[in-house]
Amino acid sequence: QVQLVESGGGLVQAGGSLTLSCLVSGSIFRINVMGWYRQAPEKQRELVATIGRGGEVYHGGSVKGRFTISRDNAKNTVYLQMNSLKPEDAAVYYCNTSPVPVRVGGYEYWGRGTQVTVSS
Repeated sequence: QVQLVESGGGLVQAGGSLTLSCLVSGSIFRINVMGWYRQAPEKQRELVATIGRGGEVYHGGSVKGRFTISRDNAKNTVYLQMNSLKPEDAAVYYCNTSPVPVRVGGYEYWGRGTQVTVSS
């Protein structure tokens, strides 16, 4: 059974911090690069950061230096520490495998995501 359960979003003032968590099915987590994605209203979903099985990380240019992705292999959980948040960071955040999202029955599978709202 596929499990991608994001949590930790909320409302924060600009300059504030949040930590997102994503619980992942073990069968997916163990063998894949995991990523955080985000989608703002009327915009396409974009990749924010990735982390490999060995801890290799990538952070997109717009979040580099502010966001940090990490993973706990014992807990099948991937995290996104977000600091110095800006209004343009507001979006629904999702975790999934990277570069190709999980597919179930031939379709991309996404969790519900977690909403991040940043007030100016």
